[in-house]
Amino acid sequence: MRLVGRISDWNEAKGYGFVTSQADGVRTFVHIKAFQIRSRRPVNGELISYSVSTDSRGRANATEVRFPGQVVEKRTPHKPMPRLAIGVSVLLASTAGSLFGMVPAVITLAYLILSTLSYLMYTLDKTAAGKGWQRTPEITLHTLDLLGGWPGALIAQQQARHKTVKTSFQVIFWMTVLFNIAAVVWLLHSGIAGALTSLLLDAWRASL
Repeated sequence: MRLVGRISDWNEAKGYGFVTSQADGVRTFVHIKAFQIRSRRPVNGELISYSVSTDSRGRANATEVRFPGQVVEKRTPHKPMPRLAIGVSVLLASTAGSLFGMVPAVITLAYLILSTLSYLMYTLDKTAAGKGWQRTPEITLHTLDLLGGWPGALIAQQQARHKTVKTSFQVIFWMTVLFNIAAVVWLLHSGIAGALTSLLLDAWRASL
């Protein structure tokens, strides 16, 4: 059975809010993904029609949401980007490259350390978002990704399902990926990465 209600407490940044039924006044959670493909963004007080389903935790969610007069469109299956596979592949390729002498160790160490840190920061931010704790500023996440933590960020984005829907965040994220790759290519071709690796090895040998 379809219901009619009005949007309330809509959070545009997070892409969710509530719909209050005109029939019985019951408030139901509604997410932007419940709207039809190519739908415009909703606003508070707007009238919608919807169905109600229950998730695994027994919570009511609005589904199959439509605006008045909107034609029903079939939703084609969405194939998510294999973020985990990309992140793991980059780290494995960098590690293999260092083992075979093709990639300076300093590059691989930077990717591994920063990716671990980025993974932890994304995961903690996802937990904070769910529990209402203080969030990690997006500029902090982007800075880590720019410095080389983006493979770990990709892994965390898929595993924690975090920051994958927000378009503005993803645009900046992929810009940091491109800038980081460009910087790494420059470090390799300029010989700076190799020189840094030699310095680190010399310092390590001297400390033994």
